[in-house]
Amino acid sequence: MKITIVYDNETMREGCGADWGFACMVEVEKGPNLLFDTGAKGSMLIDNLQKLGFDPSTLSSIFISHPHGDHTGGLSALLKINKKATVYIPSSCPVPAGAAQVVSVKDHCQIQENVFSTGELENMEQALVVKSKEGLVLITGCSHPGVRAILKAAEVYGKPYALLGGLHGFREVELLEDLKLVCPCHCTQHKGKIKASHPEKFTECGVGKVIEI
Repeated sequence: MKITIVYDNETMREGCGADWGFACMVEVEKGPNLLFDTGAKGSMLIDNLQKLGFDPSTLSSIFISHPHGDHTGGLSALLKINKKATVYIPSSCPVPAGAAQVVSVKDHCQIQENVFSTGELENMEQALVVKSKEGLVLITGCSHPGVRAILKAAEVYGKPYALLGGLHGFREVELLEDLKLVCPCHCTQHKGKIKASHPEKFTECGVGKVIEI
């Protein structure tokens, strides 16, 4: 599988924009590409997608972690050029205008082959779980329910291998001990502490970053 960061506070690709928010493209061996979150600005999201080689009009699935503007702000612009994509939202999230197909997620569910939702945790956020050849890859928006809760919810699908996305004020670095890869993005406040405690598994994040597992 392959994950490409398409929206983040930092950029690693010349010509791509950086902004407060998060989105990434998830490519799996069996199944279509899936966009995780949509950043804050539609114009920047679409421009970054195109510069990174993705056609937003061909997306079939969009996964929204939670309803905050820095994760949903690009959705309306995306739906104007892609009217067929299915949008997966946590059940507490308002139904997005312009979406032809919306799936409201409350409990654990399968999105497509080898791709799942943790279900909505603490009535606020869902995380994405992808089964890879190495183990589970967890993708988070901001981790508002806490990394501990997200790891626990994902265990129903197997053993976590990697954690990628926004981790907010996460400090319990001992929870990362059994993971092989950690890529803190966007809103993560303590990247330095995470890197210092687990330098061998720490991966920098930024627009254009590609992680292959």
